[in-house]
Amino acid sequence: MRTVIVLAVALLVSACGSSTGAGGKLDVVAAENVYGDIAAQIGGPHVAVTSLLTSPTADPHLFEPGTSSDLALADAKVVLQNGLGYDAFMTRLEDAAPSKSRLVVTVADVLGVHGKDANPHLWYDVPRLDRIAGAISSAFSRADPRHAAGYRRGLARFEHSLRPLRREVSAIRTRFHGAPVAYTERVPGYLVAAAGLRNVAPGSFTRPIEEGTEPPPSAIAAMSDLVAQHRIRVLLYNAQAVSPITARLRSAALSAGIPVVPVTETLPPGLTFQQWQLKQARALAAALAKQ
Repeated sequence: MRTVIVLAVALLVSACGSSTGAGGKLDVVAAENVYGDIAAQIGGPHVAVTSLLTSPTADPHLFEPGTSSDLALADAKVVLQNGLGYDAFMTRLEDAAPSKSRLVVTVADVLGVHGKDANPHLWYDVPRLDRIAGAISSAFSRADPRHAAGYRRGLARFEHSLRPLRREVSAIRTRFHGAPVAYTERVPGYLVAAAGLRNVAPGSFTRPIEEGTEPPPSAIAAMSDLVAQHRIRVLLYNAQAVSPITARLRSAALSAGIPVVPVTETLPPGLTFQQWQLKQARALAAALAKQ
């Protein structure tokens, strides 16, 4: 019954032909609040953004959308999603409420990142954030041409606001290029690469942890050796998806005097995207400076 209702709502929205919803705003649904915040900054007063994945404590890989998500997507004229299987629930929602007038921006397609082994945490790719933002702005202009100039101004403001983050990442690259670090999952992988750091954590450890399974004993031993032998300068730790294995590794690093930098997958409350990423980059720089 729920699917029938959602389909009816979607058909009604398509039939009306309007690019904006209640209050004259462009209805936007973002799978993750990371993209939702960027969209709200670019769209300003012309958009109404609903983010589905928002909890700073939940494991995004275990997220299951509810009825409210179905209805929000049925009304959306623009949908923003990550792709690469990270937010596979979006496919189910879109199939339940098809719409010919809906524009879907898949960030993995925008960046040309494909393959089952690709790192899906694309919002950490600091050098290419402008491409992500540009694709969002372009979709808004196509869906709502009346406010295209406003979306271009919003894009310019957002790109300008990224300068402190880009400077911080560049400074890390200059000062600590090639420094060995390790992460428990690939969450900050793109940031580590942009900063010129060398991740030495074995994929045989990080992949299973990311997938919610237990790494083989050999991988756990290899990761533990990195800490015990002080072969890394920093451990980057996914504070949002904790397991007994990663908790023990974190404790071991702290006991060994190796700085631990927590990272998260979703945007914490009270921060903009830029503030969040800059805060994490600065924490990484400070940790590297201790060694």
